[in-house]
Amino acid sequence: MNITAGKYKGQKVLVPDESITRPTLSKVRMSVFNTLQGLVEFEGSSFLDMFAGSGIMGLEALSRGFVRVVAVEKHPKAAGVIKNNYKKFADCPKLLIGDCLKIVPKMSDKFDVIYIDPPYFSGVYEKSLDAVKDIACGIVILEHVTDVDFSGYELIKQKKYGDKFITFLSAK
Repeated sequence: MNITAGKYKGQKVLVPDESITRPTLSKVRMSVFNTLQGLVEFEGSSFLDMFAGSGIMGLEALSRGFVRVVAVEKHPKAAGVIKNNYKKFADCPKLLIGDCLKIVPKMSDKFDVIYIDPPYFSGVYEKSLDAVKDIACGIVILEHVTDVDFSGYELIKQKKYGDKFITFLSAK
């Protein structure tokens, strides 16, 4: 998998075994960041990647100009892959290893963009949105395949790619 745009465009990123994660496809990543470009100024902004998997979304954000990027991943093998990916970059994102639903509510820093992509059918979509309610100061992006209750958020835009939705929200 390669970073699709920005100063690290074309850099190869390793992905964990597909039984562990489900990497976001390049066309979806490009679409997410193209949509974001109309909503947020990347330069100087912050980005949180929950359920980081390979860490590709955080690296895409960093490559495009976000200055503070944090990734959270629970699975030890996936976290190991992320560490190896991040070694290639001098200004790499910060990696937190552990359960997003326990770590994120304890954070005090706010984020301009939060990307939430939990395992499909895990039933944690609403819990994830609840976990970020106090640190979201801009856009929350949710990648999901099931219906989600967006209470407390305003729907900005939703796109469908095959069986998945990419939903852009803002905190009310």
